[in-house]
Amino acid sequence: MPFKSIVHDMKEELGNISKKGFDVKMGFGLRSRSHRVVQDCVGPMVFDGLKQSCWANMPPELLRDVLVRLEAVESTWPPRKHVVACAGVCRSWREITKEIVKTPELSRKLTFPISLKQPGPRDSFLQCFIKRNRNTQTYHLYLGLTQALTDNGKFLLAARKYRRPTCTDYIISLDAEDMSKGSSTYIGKLRSNFLGTKFTVYDAQPPQAGAMVAKSRSTRLVALKQVSPRVPAGNYPVIHIAYELNVLGSRGPRRMQCVMDSIPASAIEPGGVAPTRTEFPLGSLDSIPSIPFFRSKSTRSRSESFISGPLSGPKDGMLVLKNKAPRWHEQLQCWCLNFRGRVTVASVKNFQLVASPENGHSSQEHEKVLLQFGKVGKDLFTMDYGYPISAFEAFAICLSSFDTKIACE
Repeated sequence: MPFKSIVHDMKEELGNISKKGFDVKMGFGLRSRSHRVVQDCVGPMVFDGLKQSCWANMPPELLRDVLVRLEAVESTWPPRKHVVACAGVCRSWREITKEIVKTPELSRKLTFPISLKQPGPRDSFLQCFIKRNRNTQTYHLYLGLTQALTDNGKFLLAARKYRRPTCTDYIISLDAEDMSKGSSTYIGKLRSNFLGTKFTVYDAQPPQAGAMVAKSRSTRLVALKQVSPRVPAGNYPVIHIAYELNVLGSRGPRRMQCVMDSIPASAIEPGGVAPTRTEFPLGSLDSIPSIPFFRSKSTRSRSESFISGPLSGPKDGMLVLKNKAPRWHEQLQCWCLNFRGRVTVASVKNFQLVASPENGHSSQEHEKVLLQFGKVGKDLFTMDYGYPISAFEAFAICLSSFDTKIACE
């Protein structure tokens, strides 16, 4: 049977299964209208409904060849949804798909939800954009599908702003419609101090083995609905952001510094390695045992295999980022940065992050932009990031730029 015929029949089979009421609960789901990113687990009901599929007994060698070709052809969204759908057909398809799909560092692609917690590509940017809704105080992160900013993009993450008497919280979720701390789609949050000059990014799951959870009222609320019996949801500090006092007020650029608690300073060196997550914890205590998206050759224990990388001990030599200093343009009479056409509107929120000199690296490594954020419309902003920063970390850092800073402006 020709390859195109196999893929065509496979898509028809998946369509028939979904019409019967089976939900493919894998990766960036197909329910685009609701902007929902479903969890990366396949419940027992899905296995029961799909185990009789005629494709479940396909020879592994042929199946691998089909999936490899599909992965190569369907390289961008929305056609890439077929790769995700294949992983939800049955257990054998899932096992092979998770071996073929590589991390963003290697593939430059965002496929499954775990990709949002993995570092971006080393030699390029993943180009995203953020849409702000002032009325609902929400922020949606999208992956750019084309170079133009007019496309709808692929939904990745959502955040909602909550004002407290002494601080501000930004709850970050995989689902644009469910942004509560007790939800299984809750993956972290950003919290500011009263003045809006210092922020802490909290991860809902431990970024590495032995990570300490922060004690707070919100931690107890999240714990009411744990994400996994082995990896409880909580508040694990992963980034500390500080904005310095701006003596020029709104006339001058902001100065910021980010301490990446979960990334070693050596990660930006040639051949350096940043921790890379290999699985997402489960969204329910009653679900099947967690299955990693990517096989690990490590023989460490279950709790240690949640994270792969050099950061398994004390957090010494953490990566420190600072905003790149802009230059004053005499003709335009404003501060300027080279965003290479990705930013078109002047704003105090615009920034580029580079490695701080205190990391002890060469000047060439200090000049390399790791994250850039800027305004292109009234409520539209671009966000481009690369290794060793993940989409979740980049989104949280950019959210800090939206918050009002009483002492800085």
